[in-house]
Amino acid sequence: MRYFHPAFAAVCLAATFLSGAARAEAPKPVPGLDKINHIIVIYLENRGFDHLYGMFPGANGIANAGDAAKQVDKDGKPYDTLPPVLNSNVKFAPDSRFPTNLPNGPYRADAYAGLNQVTGDAWHRFYQEQYQIDGGKMDKFVAWSDASSLVMGYYDASKAPMWDYARKYVLADNFFHAAFGGSFLNHFYLVCACAPKWPDAPVDLIAQVDDKGIITKDGAITPDGYAVNTAQPLNGPHAASITDPKRLLPVQEMPNIGDRLNEKNVNWAWYSGGWDDAVAGKPDPDFQFHHQVFAMFKDTALGTPGAKAHLKDELDLVEGIEKGELPPVTFFKPVGEDNEHPGYASVASGEHHTADLIRMIEKSPIWKDSVIIVTYDENGGMWDHVAPPKVDKWGPGVRVPTLIISPFAKKGFIDHTQYDTTSILKLIETRYGLEPLGSRDAGVADLTNALDLGK
Repeated sequence: MRYFHPAFAAVCLAATFLSGAARAEAPKPVPGLDKINHIIVIYLENRGFDHLYGMFPGANGIANAGDAAKQVDKDGKPYDTLPPVLNSNVKFAPDSRFPTNLPNGPYRADAYAGLNQVTGDAWHRFYQEQYQIDGGKMDKFVAWSDASSLVMGYYDASKAPMWDYARKYVLADNFFHAAFGGSFLNHFYLVCACAPKWPDAPVDLIAQVDDKGIITKDGAITPDGYAVNTAQPLNGPHAASITDPKRLLPVQEMPNIGDRLNEKNVNWAWYSGGWDDAVAGKPDPDFQFHHQVFAMFKDTALGTPGAKAHLKDELDLVEGIEKGELPPVTFFKPVGEDNEHPGYASVASGEHHTADLIRMIEKSPIWKDSVIIVTYDENGGMWDHVAPPKVDKWGPGVRVPTLIISPFAKKGFIDHTQYDTTSILKLIETRYGLEPLGSRDAGVADLTNALDLGK
């Protein structure tokens, strides 16, 4: 049942080569891309493409699901009706908002819990997502979820503010989150196209997998020493409940996009909602420590000059927009209540917050030469009907919604180009002449098909 590509060994060797002393050449320049002086990435949480955009006119949506719509149990037997929706917020008890006899297939979740309501969470973990994909059949999302058929729900989000931006600018309907599983690993792929290493992890954190690739004991660390599920930065900020430093991710030394930008003297920043409070030891209840990926690298770990220069609060982002002084490359991570993550945030709260931020940018001096990329770190365990491409043992995972918003964006365009999260890295590398970080970002499309650079 492993969803690994046969060429995995070659891909790993290529990735090692590209990360070492002998580095690949920077991508060839794209004519007109030098008109873009601000690349702004807004990184939201845990929603799949069909889940939010499966009804978007002209997109590859739920109407094309075919056999992937019918779910089967772990033994491959189709469900007669979907098992009851479970709610992680109440210890995975049945969610009384949802019927207990839903037909086997995707269903309109907004009939039971609207965009402004918080639902339970669902597994979004490294091994489980591979089993859900089921070799590309996309038919075991319910079987390998701890929230049961919650994962088959989708919305008519046509009245949500981000649909307006999707209609006006570019919606990418073939964009996959880069790595199997959850937020932690996908944040690494966003900034380094790599999996973090933890060679001496506590034994109880290490997963065990049988000879068929099925976990017999789940864990945050693979048997060969890579962190794939949630971990927090050794130097902080991290939860006060973790008092043993051996249970925190060791500082990582692989190159990341910040390093590449520094080499070219291109300024950049990672802005995070609630950052200053978290560093001061009074984190917001929904501040997510494992989202603070640059805090896990040696040159930007808390307490370093790099952290002071590049890791900033959302209030700094707002001030920078208002002054028209954002750095050329900006990443923004909203605090929990604004990031759309099931379990503690609604779609509506996150969409309104994101739309408000985009409207601020549109009114600022930087809008004229900006590209805004709004995407989701991963699918949150939500079903999607499109099988991801088979690249390597890390992913990609399933599709997530991605919007490209810019004066240079094609208008009212649905971009069917195959992308994954590392396409964002490729765009940054192409714009600023940076060497790729690994085989993933070296090989993907760079999002320029979404742009009209002849303007």
